[in-house]
Amino acid sequence: MSNSLLTKNALAHSLKRLMEHLPLNKISVKQLVDDCGVNRQTFYYHFQDIFELLGWIYKTEAVESVAAYRSYSTWSDGFYRIFCYIENNRAFCCNTLDSLGRNHLDAYLYEVAYDLLIGVVHELAEDMAVGEDDKHFIANFYTLAFTGLVIQWMHNGMKEPPKQIVEKLSGLMEGNFLKALHKYENKPS
Repeated sequence: MSNSLLTKNALAHSLKRLMEHLPLNKISVKQLVDDCGVNRQTFYYHFQDIFELLGWIYKTEAVESVAAYRSYSTWSDGFYRIFCYIENNRAFCCNTLDSLGRNHLDAYLYEVAYDLLIGVVHELAEDMAVGEDDKHFIANFYTLAFTGLVIQWMHNGMKEPPKQIVEKLSGLMEGNFLKALHKYENKPS
């Protein structure tokens, strides 16, 4: 692992540790670098601000970990991993949700869910005459529904077990990807 990546990971670990006790908007770069044991110049060499670090954390820890679940047979496993990431990083994610950094959480959720769903849509539509815009519309629709579900789950205290939510979601969506694609098949441009 490169020194740059080691430093970024150390900064990420420090931010997550600080966010267990402090709201994101109360954490300064000085507190972060003091906790991490690096200087301000090192921080600014890697990140413009704390929000960029926050986005990097979501991208590297979570987005890349679900990339292998872009098929119809594995999408629910990918969604389960998203729920588990949030549950395992509860303080960090809830703090992000309740802060000015919420757009990073929203962007993370949207990016991973859309990536999974567009993979499913492309797989199912492989032998169908469905336009790219329509495929993206379908993936966007289901992505927004999923991200709303996750945000509501977080706001409600994450009481329902992820496995149970994903099972309900799978039952609800079973067959609906194909049904939606058939509605758009051979649609005139």
